[in-house]
Amino acid sequence: MSGTGSKKEKKAEYFVKLVKLLEEYHKILIVLCDNIGSAHMQRIRKSLRGQAVLLMGKNTMMRKAIRTHLQEHPDWEGILPYITGNIGMVFTNDEDLRRIRNICLESKVPAAAKAGIKAPSDVIVPKGITTLEPTKTSFLQALNIASKINKGTIEILQDVPLIRKGDKVGSSEATLLQMLDIRPFEYGLQMVAVYDNGFVYDADVIDMTDNEILSRFTIGIQNVASLSLGTNFPTVASFPHVVMNGYKNLLAIALGTEYVFTQAEAIKQRAENPDAFVSAGPSGGSAAPSGGSAGGAPDKEDEPAAKEESEEALDFDLFG
Repeated sequence: MSGTGSKKEKKAEYFVKLVKLLEEYHKILIVLCDNIGSAHMQRIRKSLRGQAVLLMGKNTMMRKAIRTHLQEHPDWEGILPYITGNIGMVFTNDEDLRRIRNICLESKVPAAAKAGIKAPSDVIVPKGITTLEPTKTSFLQALNIASKINKGTIEILQDVPLIRKGDKVGSSEATLLQMLDIRPFEYGLQMVAVYDNGFVYDADVIDMTDNEILSRFTIGIQNVASLSLGTNFPTVASFPHVVMNGYKNLLAIALGTEYVFTQAEAIKQRAENPDAFVSAGPSGGSAAPSGGSAGGAPDKEDEPAAKEESEEALDFDLFG
């Protein structure tokens, strides 16, 4: 009976602790803790001391504690889908989540490849002289690894892709890596998701910079504006384009008729009297320009050029 009571008390203490942390801290890194021993976990806790709190526990207990308080904290519901597998929570109020994330990821330790586990990364056996005795050549041949005997030891002739990420490690591959004293994997906390003041998002979002976020937001606005203009459905994104297109239409009417309004006066004057806007030539010269008349009037050949310049300026102002 005392054992049962003690177990219930520990569960109750855990519920109180988890709820207290959820209420005290507004940011949580949800992490996966596979292949991490107790000593390794203690080092991680030590590195986070004073900056964050790492809490582990059974998934059923975590879910029950959260569901019990959903009425008071409905935003906690977004955490529930991520509580699967060997999950832990890193609680913090630090504004720089990337820094806390980096501290968690730095606490990694090398590990041997054990038969039957899923490889977290590719494994490549490098070429070169090994410490293996010549009697092991048949073992390498069985794994299709080209080798030769060099000064009493085996030399691997080329880099060998031994295991691919996601594949299960075979007993032969694990034995070879053990013989070569290669510990190819690193184990530590893996980021799964982030809870930030009621919002839950994928852990990869932490690496996004402000420029990337602004760029994606701008592309979204452009897509909304294009769709709105194509379907004639007005939105805030398309409103500036609608106003500009309306202005262009009114301006075209003003240029083709006697109608005028304030915003079109300057352009209408430029179109009707382009010579008035041609910049004056250099002063002080008495000589007439080559090909021009003595009175300084422009040649007829020069008139189309001036007209083209004014038209180019008009087009630039309107549609540039």
